[in-house]
Amino acid sequence: MGRPRSFDEDEALMAAMNAFWTKGYAATSMKDLTTAMGISGPSIYSAFGDKRELYLKTIDRYADVDGCAPIVAFEGARTIEDAVRGFLMSVVSHSTQQEGAPRGCFLASCVATTVGEVDGVAERMEKAIQDTDARLAARFDQEKAKGNLPDDFPSQDRARLLHDMRQGYVHRSRAGWSADALLEDLEDRVRMLVD
Repeated sequence: MGRPRSFDEDEALMAAMNAFWTKGYAATSMKDLTTAMGISGPSIYSAFGDKRELYLKTIDRYADVDGCAPIVAFEGARTIEDAVRGFLMSVVSHSTQQEGAPRGCFLASCVATTVGEVDGVAERMEKAIQDTDARLAARFDQEKAKGNLPDDFPSQDRARLLHDMRQGYVHRSRAGWSADALLEDLEDRVRMLVD
């Protein structure tokens, strides 16, 4: 029987994700990973597999939409206007956080660049996109069922638009836009999405 692990697997996985997020998959070495995770190479291989398997596990961990702050804000708001506003504000907050920390979305900023290069990534990206669109569309559908949005409201189209806006905010934040600049037209965007 092997010795029990002396590290928290979830914390180690998050540390690995941040290492990949900061440097990108190709530039992240095993030394970078052992330093970030605070565990030895053999322990990484034993718990997570090789670099590729570890990378895929970080994608799976991140793509769990139950823990995605913008979606949590979107699903938890009282009104659909507050839901859209909360979603976009959460995106901006995460995209413009302190200097030195990874910005934006791990999937858009790092993982998307490895589609076609790392086996298993394309399928995970497609699933993450579909899952996010479905969760956003479901909230719009709930508001239709309550009579807060018209019956012909295009839930799926607006879900995709909201998701696409998210990626635009991430893109602009990585180019150096401030939170204030990104939120300047927030109310116009809220109206665009729910009217």
